[in-house]
Amino acid sequence: MQRVKISETLKMSRLVYGMWRLGDDSDTSAGHVEAKIQACLDQGITTFDQADIYGDYGAEAVLGNALRANPGLRQKMEIVTKCDIVAPCGRYAGAKVKYYDTSRAHILKSVETSLQEMAIDHIDLLLIHRPDPFMDHHETGAALDEVVACGKVGAVGVSNFRPCDWQLLQSAMKTQLVTNQIEISLGEIGPFTNGDLAFHQQHGHTLMAWSPLGGGMLMAGNPPVGLVADEVADEFGVDRAAVAVAFLLAHPAGILPVLGTNNLNRIKRISDALKVNLDRETWYRLYEAALGQEVP
Repeated sequence: MQRVKISETLKMSRLVYGMWRLGDDSDTSAGHVEAKIQACLDQGITTFDQADIYGDYGAEAVLGNALRANPGLRQKMEIVTKCDIVAPCGRYAGAKVKYYDTSRAHILKSVETSLQEMAIDHIDLLLIHRPDPFMDHHETGAALDEVVACGKVGAVGVSNFRPCDWQLLQSAMKTQLVTNQIEISLGEIGPFTNGDLAFHQQHGHTLMAWSPLGGGMLMAGNPPVGLVADEVADEFGVDRAAVAVAFLLAHPAGILPVLGTNNLNRIKRISDALKVNLDRETWYRLYEAALGQEVP
């Protein structure tokens, strides 16, 4: 598995296991979670993506139970988590409305809570989960600098930010933002042409792609893009999911797809995407199927 240098102190696996559904499984026991982690590690997938809000603020604790049961796993993993979403559920059940909080107090509290929930002493990569229209970029930037300087966070980035949001926050920081996790897939091709991918590619930032299978849309039924993916899949002896992920891996921007499933057999096949080598013409076959028409 290729290792990608995210910063001077952090490398991540090219494929990332997303834990947003970890708490939704019928079996959240430490042993079952460890089996999922081990299935990833066996493929060279060492990076695990979390967020405080996942599982109604419960998924980090599910991971923490597994790490308490087998502390040695932590040394084999890079852990990503996110903060700033306050939704009226779980520990924020009393909130009157869903909102974003990028204040210093909230970021510091979130970091401490995530460390406790996951039973770890540092977070490898912390992301601001959603752009906050009420953000004081000086306060937010200083808070992110602070959590890195004190050693509780190794690197910081963002999620779902547009280039203007990235530039605003970065302008108030000493620490470099290292990644933006955005939605990119055969079901969401906008970033290829709306300037999002171009901005990060120009500046050499690492992009992470959430929902690389289009939230399951690409896997269900027979949408046109799925049928084309099936044709390509047959050529390589894989399924359409592997082709959808390979579509992102092939792009010269070096995108890191984040894949989440609770099915152990599917977890064991995540790396099938590495068996698919798309040439330019095949990449465009998939792109045009996603676009729904011939390129101009």
